[in-house]
Amino acid sequence: MKNTRIPYTVYRILQKTRHAFSAVRYALCAMRSVSRGFTLLETMIAVTLLAVAIVAPMTLTSQSLASAYYARDQITAFYLAQEALEGVRNVRDNNILYNSQVASGSAVNLLSGLPSFSGQTFTIDVRQNPPTMTLCSTYGLPGGVCTPLTTDDTLYGYGLAKTTIYTRSLTACYVQSGGACNGTVSDEVKITATVSWRTGSIQARTVSLSENLYRWVNDGSAAN
Repeated sequence: MKNTRIPYTVYRILQKTRHAFSAVRYALCAMRSVSRGFTLLETMIAVTLLAVAIVAPMTLTSQSLASAYYARDQITAFYLAQEALEGVRNVRDNNILYNSQVASGSAVNLLSGLPSFSGQTFTIDVRQNPPTMTLCSTYGLPGGVCTPLTTDDTLYGYGLAKTTIYTRSLTACYVQSGGACNGTVSDEVKITATVSWRTGSIQARTVSLSENLYRWVNDGSAAN
């Protein structure tokens, strides 16, 4: 069999064709790599946008819930302070009622029942009638602070099942004609109720309400 030699011209054409196919194959591979790169970049951008779209509303919702809880606790604190003032007023009014039913010689001090008029803090439990008041120093806590309020999920007081976040204290002093407030007996007494609490990570807060009570009828005190 005779050897058939490929003409040189044909050989050169085949060589160029092979190089051309190699270049096309390389270009296609490069295009596939670029295409994969753009797909990954687009995926990363999409994930980032999705994360921002989810995290931002969640953060806003968390802040809104924290504000709602704080507002709820603040309203409760105001009610507890007002309740304490009304409890002290109830003690005075009960003494007025008692004096109206006994002989004048047996009349009691209208402010009888308040444990201190010299600035010492005390608590009040309005579940009793009349309400009971106790000096905070008797609880034996460091610094003589008042014990936290407890609750049975219906009423607030002391000695109940659940300890609350609220600590309530009261002070009382006699108002003098010159505006001073101290332990010297007079016909006007200033009652201040303070409630402190802390909601979650929010810093501790305090609300204070004050009311002046008057000895507007004769009683068994030395102030008459």
